[in-house]
Amino acid sequence: MKFLLTSGGINNKSIHDALVGMLGKPIADSNALCIPTAMYGHPWVGPGVKAWEFISGKEENPMVDLGWKSVGVLELTALPSIGEDRWVPLVRETDVLLVAGGDALYLCHWMRQSGLADLLPSLQTVYVGMSAGSMVLAPNIGEFFVGWTLPNGGDEALGLVDFAMFPHLDHEMLPHNTMAAAERWAAGIQCPAYAIDDQTAIKVIDGAVEVVSEGHWKLFSP
Repeated sequence: MKFLLTSGGINNKSIHDALVGMLGKPIADSNALCIPTAMYGHPWVGPGVKAWEFISGKEENPMVDLGWKSVGVLELTALPSIGEDRWVPLVRETDVLLVAGGDALYLCHWMRQSGLADLLPSLQTVYVGMSAGSMVLAPNIGEFFVGWTLPNGGDEALGLVDFAMFPHLDHEMLPHNTMAAAERWAAGIQCPAYAIDDQTAIKVIDGAVEVVSEGHWKLFSP
């Protein structure tokens, strides 16, 4: 897969251009599936209006409302109760997965339970994550971000990339997401760790990592 891991969505030209380059064709010719699952596990989001806003492209962070040829919904909590023949071909045929933010460990749990985590490495799809949707691919997320807890505890995520992410750096609505907090977070991470603001994304193609930014970010080495 190709990964475009954002903090706040596709919200500037540099990130938008990176996405189009990864798709290899215009957004208007590309089919998308959006995954809202992470939202249900976060106390500030949950089911209800915010999930609908994400799915319908009405939220402030550009993801679903970019002008896709089509947009469908892939709800991970439903997948264990239906046959793989009902959803795996759909995922294989789509051009891009749009993965919402929320709670990273809740999303991780349902990616594993649904079988999507096992499927991801074999896909040719572009994966676009936002916040928790990006963090879930790391080896672990760090105690700073643990909210919903996994059945076996801990902060282990999917490990599909070899670095961790601290999103929403210096966000005006998140006063605890400071660079000092990111430095403390990174001290407990046993892999490279990026602190990124909402104008920054991390592009990963065949293991090659590139930061795409019109804002500010910092890489912490273990």
